[in-house]
Amino acid sequence: MTITTIGTAVRLRAVSRIYGTGESAVTALDAVDVDIAPATFTAVMGPSGSGKSTLLHCAAGLDRPTAGEVMIDGVSLTGLSERALTKLRRARVGFVFQAFNLIPALSAEQNVALPLRLAGRRPAAGEVAAMLAEVGLADRARHRPSELSGGQQQRVAIARALVTRPAVLFADEPTGALDTTASREVLRLLRTAVDRHAQTVVMVTHDPYAAAHADRVLLLADGRVADVLDHPSGAPEIAVRMARLEETA
Repeated sequence: MTITTIGTAVRLRAVSRIYGTGESAVTALDAVDVDIAPATFTAVMGPSGSGKSTLLHCAAGLDRPTAGEVMIDGVSLTGLSERALTKLRRARVGFVFQAFNLIPALSAEQNVALPLRLAGRRPAAGEVAAMLAEVGLADRARHRPSELSGGQQQRVAIARALVTRPAVLFADEPTGALDTTASREVLRLLRTAVDRHAQTVVMVTHDPYAAAHADRVLLLADGRVADVLDHPSGAPEIAVRMARLEETA
């Protein structure tokens, strides 16, 4: 199945990812074609082993496909050296993970400023403070991760991912380790990033409630895009489509 839109922030063309060789080879992605439009929120779902995390990792330049082409913001990742790929990720890609991945020894404001410093840019006056205020943590700027709740840590991670205003924000199960209240706040921030700042968000999730915040839901099975939901009506519709997919998997 080919997913196409007008204008693309992320493009995958015939992307396959095979792990191992010979009889032990496992095909995680099988000739996937996907276009993700700018300023949209896309959720990626599927049964365990369907390839959703592999799709995100290849799309984000964290893993190299066995075959096919990945483009981010019009730049092909094919053939880029590791140094060039790292530079592109720092400039054009933001990441949010289930495990937060904050630096324990750094304060919230230092964690948020880190991508700017890695890119060789000194944060402008008030830039980091503004990002923390945007995620509701202005009063926690000098707290270290151990002094923050899980939800607060994830909000710092979102501020860190967005501070460079990347072309795409990739989120891998961002609510997986959070309670209901914290999950809602994280999803609200991701939705706001799209609606207010025209960011592009691609989120892997197992949760139909989380996926219901997206503009489009890609349902994967056996390494392929098996179904697509545009503007889902809510979590129940997504859950039904997932159940059908699992029945035929």
